[in-house]
Amino acid sequence: MTYELHYWPSIPGRGEFVRLALEAAGAPYVDIARGGDDAGSGVTAMQRALGDRRARQPPFAPPFLKDGDFVVGQTAAILAYLAPTLKLVGRSEQVRTWTMQIQLTIADMVTEAHDTHHPIATSLYYEDQKPEALRRAEDFCRVRMPKFLQWFERILSQNPAGARYLVGGRLSYADLSLFHLVEGLRYAFPLAAERVLARTPLVVELHQRVASQPKVAAYLRSERRLPFNEQCIFRRYPELDTIPTSPHS
Repeated sequence: MTYELHYWPSIPGRGEFVRLALEAAGAPYVDIARGGDDAGSGVTAMQRALGDRRARQPPFAPPFLKDGDFVVGQTAAILAYLAPTLKLVGRSEQVRTWTMQIQLTIADMVTEAHDTHHPIATSLYYEDQKPEALRRAEDFCRVRMPKFLQWFERILSQNPAGARYLVGGRLSYADLSLFHLVEGLRYAFPLAAERVLARTPLVVELHQRVASQPKVAAYLRSERRLPFNEQCIFRRYPELDTIPTSPHS
């Protein structure tokens, strides 16, 4: 069965977390919105699926995934659904719940990173909220980024199976998501991120470990991987990239 991934065609965004899981597992999938309209794909096809009034369990927004007739939305829910089949999560309910907890915390940090450039409203341009964005970014770089990354560092250091992965002794979708989170932070906040990451060496090693996975490495070199840009969650505005000065950062 070929999965259908529905997400915007010009940004990595939240859809990238799902792509990484599919790519790391070598699962067959089609990125619907990146196809041509003449082939029944493209943004039009994605919006048609999103607005299908016959769907009794409609997704709220992209990304969403179709597995045959079943449709699931929300990044964390998509990953939790895919992971057992893709062998990217442990078998026990406790392990799966713990992996989901990590994923949801990653999602929290992604939202906070996004809100540095849109702290008032997503309907406003960044230029309409620059003073508020600067205040939000200063707090994110000084307080929130260290707090999140140090939590991931703690998880790695306390993993009974060793510090190679977040959960157990093998790759999970949480590892892939943390990899992309670090990628995004390094793109949007290169100065602040490197300062904080210097104090979380296990997170850095995990990032490198994920990048060296053969299927992940092949994906990163391919045209299927979309570059970060200023329409995405992680946006590079140099004025927002503040170097933390707090002793706790």
